[in-house]
Amino acid sequence: MKPPLGIRMLHAVRKQPDWTAMPAEALDAFRDAENRRRSSKLVRVISGFPDRGAAIAWERVVLPDRTLPVRVYRPPAHGTHPLVVHVHGGGFVGTAPQSDWINSHLAARLPAVVVSVEHRLISRDTPLSAAVADGWDVLRHILDAPARWGVDPARAALFGESAGGVVAALSALRARDAGLALRAQVLVNPVADLTSSAFDYPSMREHADSPTLTVTQMALFLRLAVPDGTDAKALSPLFAADLSGLPPALVVVPDLDPVADHGRAYAEALRTAGTPVRLTEHEGAPHAFVSMPGVVPQAKAARTEIAGFLRTHL
Repeated sequence: MKPPLGIRMLHAVRKQPDWTAMPAEALDAFRDAENRRRSSKLVRVISGFPDRGAAIAWERVVLPDRTLPVRVYRPPAHGTHPLVVHVHGGGFVGTAPQSDWINSHLAARLPAVVVSVEHRLISRDTPLSAAVADGWDVLRHILDAPARWGVDPARAALFGESAGGVVAALSALRARDAGLALRAQVLVNPVADLTSSAFDYPSMREHADSPTLTVTQMALFLRLAVPDGTDAKALSPLFAADLSGLPPALVVVPDLDPVADHGRAYAEALRTAGTPVRLTEHEGAPHAFVSMPGVVPQAKAARTEIAGFLRTHL
């Protein structure tokens, strides 16, 4: 099956850089330009228009050693609401506004306070462990000061997409080990294996040149995310020593995706460990489809199931 026509047209008109030959300065320039594009109002024709029932604003999380921007989506009604901490996809590129469509909908319709982490992007000087620390530290900070954020700490969930799925999954593991009882985790087209076996899955071969994620991009992501000397298993949720006792998980997998089998394998590992998990697959959808409702019709069905899952558990 081919990706939706809109995705194929975008892929045809947007020239892809030579990822393998990009020096650090060129990658930084590409990232900055791409994030400006993803934050622009014009791109909402692709990334979706925010729900008017949610208020959207940038805020700051002040930590002992750094300050992180977060994009906060609040429902119209005042009071205390459940918390959803969201982590956008992209890895070496990406920004919270690319997920305005789904996050504003969740805020307005659940209702909930959704906090999207503008984490450090990976680069030659910033490994994935920095983004993982950002996601975990934001979650812990908000749960330590629930009144300031207007949230109920007993009703909290994690939501991560793609590389953000790694951050969300590892944050769920840290929360369990720290005694923080989360209600749910949602992982959309997650990357679950950052070891040398990451490319051994059939979906990697079948969809190596997909329009929204290629194996070449994955190779660059892994090279930056897991520098030499890093324990790749420690950053791979699939290889966690213990996957029991985690919050119920919804794993959303588009089937035209190089990392589709990562999501399938992680869902099966959670199930084997006794963690409640629901795996849903979207036929004909490519990687990152939830951030492209304007050109991928399946995004609306995924949004509905994510909202329903979170509503049930929150």
